[in-house]
Amino acid sequence: MGFADKLKSLFFVEEEGSSKKKKASSTTKKKVEKAPPKSTTKVKSTPTESVAVTPPTAGKGQATSKFIEIMFGAMEKHNLDGFDYIEYKESLKSLEKMPMDEQTRFQSAFAMAKTMGATPQKLIDAAAHYLKVLQHEEQKFEQALENQRSRQIGGREKQIKDLEVGIQQKAKHIKKLTNEIEQAQQELGAIKKEISGAVSKVETTKNNFIASYQVVVAQIRADIEKMKKYLK
Repeated sequence: MGFADKLKSLFFVEEEGSSKKKKASSTTKKKVEKAPPKSTTKVKSTPTESVAVTPPTAGKGQATSKFIEIMFGAMEKHNLDGFDYIEYKESLKSLEKMPMDEQTRFQSAFAMAKTMGATPQKLIDAAAHYLKVLQHEEQKFEQALENQRSRQIGGREKQIKDLEVGIQQKAKHIKKLTNEIEQAQQELGAIKKEISGAVSKVETTKNNFIASYQVVVAQIRADIEKMKKYLK
């Protein structure tokens, strides 16, 4: 059994009856005996002045095999020589099914550990060493998360801001065009009104001329007829 597999067996216990389920499924259900150190990871928000993006509500976190494997790999890489907390944890594991309370189990495992040169302080220091290893992994994760946020979210937020600026500029241009259209429509109405007035005036002038023409022509024609009648 490799070191990482041994860590799995120490920190996780297989659910009852899962060995039968394992034959029917490649995924074996496991439950956490001792949860990994509580993460203090916080995603830093990067709000922009003009962009208001409402983040979705994140679900409750769950321990995943992917991240557990990463943490176990880090512990394996920085495993201390000799008998330390990992070996003590293995002794505790072997006493799990024994009819004893927690205090007795820890003391019994330590009795075996003392024969390997372990002391309470050495075991505590070793456990603290692995905590530091995991905390370093958390810091690496925070940096990777920030980089991912910068690539996947920060760039999109800039794109949103650019689009908003473009929309505002286009809206101003549309407003300017709308005002110009309204002004042109007013000018068009005024010109049509002027044309209508001019047409009416021209038609009136034409009609007056025709009427006057007909009066004069009628008189001349009447005089011609009279002159033909009376002047012989």
